[in-house]
Amino acid sequence: MTAPWPAPRATTPVDAEVSVPGSKSVTNRALILAALAGEPSRLRDPLRARDTTLMAAALRSLGVGVADHGADWVVTPARLRGGGAVDVGLAGTVQRFVPPVATLATGPVRFDGDPRARHRPLAPLVEGLRQLGAEVDDVMLPLTVRGRGGLKGGTAEIDATASSQFLSGLLLAAPRYDEGLVLRHTGVRPPPSAMQIRMTVQMLVDAGADVTTDPDGREWTVAPGPLRGGRIVVPPDLSSAAPFVVAAVATGGRVRVPAWPRRSFQPGERLPELLRAMGGHVAVDDGGLTATAGERLVGLDADLSDCTELVPSLVALAALADTESTFSGIAHMRGQETDRLRALSAELTRLGGECHETPDGLRVVPRRLHGGVVQTYADHRMVMFAAVLGLAVDGVLVEDVATAAKTVPDFVERWTAMVGTAPAGAPR
Repeated sequence: MTAPWPAPRATTPVDAEVSVPGSKSVTNRALILAALAGEPSRLRDPLRARDTTLMAAALRSLGVGVADHGADWVVTPARLRGGGAVDVGLAGTVQRFVPPVATLATGPVRFDGDPRARHRPLAPLVEGLRQLGAEVDDVMLPLTVRGRGGLKGGTAEIDATASSQFLSGLLLAAPRYDEGLVLRHTGVRPPPSAMQIRMTVQMLVDAGADVTTDPDGREWTVAPGPLRGGRIVVPPDLSSAAPFVVAAVATGGRVRVPAWPRRSFQPGERLPELLRAMGGHVAVDDGGLTATAGERLVGLDADLSDCTELVPSLVALAALADTESTFSGIAHMRGQETDRLRALSAELTRLGGECHETPDGLRVVPRRLHGGVVQTYADHRMVMFAAVLGLAVDGVLVEDVATAAKTVPDFVERWTAMVGTAPAGAPR
């Protein structure tokens, strides 16, 4: 066990330009689409972190070529083979995107992962695959997909309330199914993380797939057909940028994130509007995003069902606000890397805060905070939550900070550099 990391306290307002690695969500979707394409692809500036290297390794085990080429990955499709084993780690995208691809392999493919991964929801995906003719021997890890070199496809009806990744996983592989796919979400509530589903659909269309979405966002039709390879540029990960952007508002400072897109299907696109609602000033131009603090930091009442990756950073900011916050539409966060609602509530309470679980979210009441050791539950977003609190609270110690490598391999170095950059002439 390594000693807890002392989260740096911001003794002056931060004033920094912070670049962030490529998007995990885009990188892992691009890897899947490139593996199923009819020609090689080049991924420009992909994220190289635990989740994406696990995805690359999973595809290599199926016979796909994934080669380093400087900062890029070159993906060479091949006839998919079985007989191997896939380590999903704690990556939901690997756990839920690769089994639909494995149905196309010639032979069995075994899946397992970290202990926590064995408790993450998977049954709706398996049920969908079985409806399409796949043979899968269990509904939780470890499990085996018995590939037959192809899959009939057709119609699948699943309840994706627990995770939009069930839908994305089936949609990404659907063009390679003999009959394509008609996919229906049967849950009472709309599927969560709607922006992630739209990202999946747009990336499929960009790769040449024929995809239609019904107006109420509950049914998708994917026609069978080839996928194009080529050049895929991976944008910055806006969710991983969130704690850095939040730092500006939390410390009364300024943070610039270059290359932030004007429009994006990433959930992080909502961050500017949410921070403005809390009193911050956020501007996006052709060069990127600039966030500065406003005169007062106030609480937030918002439905965050489509941007749950932002919640940990926003909870930390809410704990520092002048008024209470209510975050709704996020019950499915209980099935993420950890039960994030319980974890956020427990760890904020550990530092003297007040945070209550509701049936579908959290209520945060600002209180005077104190230092302490924050447990991170092998969850990268919990590290970022703790780091934001450490900006304003002395003595915050972060357990297992290395788990941030899931999406930001050099998080400590980037964070320390940001906090160490004070405005010109400010006292140290």
